[in-house]
Amino acid sequence: MKTKLTFLAMIIFSAVFSGCGQKNDNMIVEEQKIDIINDQFPESQAEIKNVLDGIFKSIQDNDADRLISYHVYGPKFTEFRDSEHRFNSADNEHYERGLVGAISGFDYDLGDLKIDVFGDVAVVTFHADFRPVIGGEVHQIWGSTTLVFVKVDGAWKITHEHHSPLNVADQG
Repeated sequence: MKTKLTFLAMIIFSAVFSGCGQKNDNMIVEEQKIDIINDQFPESQAEIKNVLDGIFKSIQDNDADRLISYHVYGPKFTEFRDSEHRFNSADNEHYERGLVGAISGFDYDLGDLKIDVFGDVAVVTFHADFRPVIGGEVHQIWGSTTLVFVKVDGAWKITHEHHSPLNVADQG
């Protein structure tokens, strides 16, 4: 019996000490640091660019429902336009449905487009050159635009819009 206990103790002892000297690569976990301020997140930037293309295509196609689907309406949605007080979800939806219903054509350029991603939040800025056709006339609209996107259920949605007039006369 004593021999069996001694033998068992030696096996346990050798197993414990032989395991201590081995390097187990599976146990090493490297934490990858994400710098939301300086990292560019190119995959997310490309996703957002596709969303922007979809937004303006929905306007060109007079598809208000699709345009509205790019927004995340709720109590946190806000919009500023035309130097007026803040607009909410209902105001924005009413305005955008009216816009899409009023135009018969829409051309645009997004000058100086910048897409900054901060994890599941992104800030998009551009100089808008919008040319909607309303009542048979082409209207020229220049503006500075900021859109704030949040990623909701894997999709980028607008949660804030800010549109200000852009003075293009002073540009050389």
